[in-house]
Amino acid sequence: MILALDMGNTNVVAGCLDEDEMIIFTERFSTDLKKTDFEYAMMIKSILEIHKIQVKEVEGAIIASVVPSLTHILKSALRKLFDCEPMVVGSGIKTGLNIHLDDPATLGADLVVDSVAAMKIYGTPAIVIDMGTATTMTVIDREDVYIGGAIFPGLNVSVDALASGTSLLPRVSLGAPRKQIASNTMDAIKSGIIYGEASRIDGMIDRFISELGYPAKIVATGGLASVITPHCDHEIITDPDLMLRGLKIIYDKNR
Repeated sequence: MILALDMGNTNVVAGCLDEDEMIIFTERFSTDLKKTDFEYAMMIKSILEIHKIQVKEVEGAIIASVVPSLTHILKSALRKLFDCEPMVVGSGIKTGLNIHLDDPATLGADLVVDSVAAMKIYGTPAIVIDMGTATTMTVIDREDVYIGGAIFPGLNVSVDALASGTSLLPRVSLGAPRKQIASNTMDAIKSGIIYGEASRIDGMIDRFISELGYPAKIVATGGLASVITPHCDHEIITDPDLMLRGLKIIYDKNR
C-alpha cells in the first residue's frame, strides 16, 4: 500500500490506498507552520497505528502540497518513517495531463491531481470543483486538455470576512436554513452563504459550458463540497476522495 498526503492551507488529508486504488482510510489533521518534521512524523505514525497499519506495510508515499514552506518538512517526516523517497507532485513528475495555460508551471499541484483523477475515473469533458480554503473550478475539454478555470474565496473565508468586517453580524455555522427568504439575521446569513454559494457554482458552470460549447461532467471534491452541492441545480458528482485517488494514479505512473 501507499500513503497519499494532500497538504492544503488549512488541513492535511492523509490516506492509505492498496494496489487496486481502494482507499483503506482517510484522516485530516491541521496544517501547522510551526510543526517540525519529527512532529509530523509522530502524527502520521499515530494515524497508522490507530488504523492498525504497521510502518513496514507502507511501500511508498506521495505528496501534493500548496504550502511550499512545509513541503520539505513533510518529505523529511516521511523519510524518518519509511524506507523510501517520497514523491512530490511537481516538476519532473509524469501526470499524463496536457496543460494549455499561459504559464503551466504556475498550476497548483492540487489542481493537477484533481484533474488527473477526474479524467481517469469520470472521463472528459469535465468541470472539477474543489471546495477548500479557496474554491477552484477547472476544466478539462473533450480533447483531454486542461484549459483553465476560476478561483474564488472558499466558504470559511467568506464567513470569517463577513464576521470580522461587520460590527453586528455574527459568525454562523455552515448549515442551510429552512427558507431562502430568511426571517431572522442568523438564517439570513446562512441563506446568503449556502444558497449564495450554490448559485455562484451553478452560475459559473453555466458560463463554463457556454464558453466550451458542449456539456461536461461535473465533479466536486473538498471538505465543503457536501455542504453546497445538494443545493445546486446542476447534477454534480461529489467525490470526497478524488485527490487521494489522483495521487495514487500519479504514483503508479512514476513508480
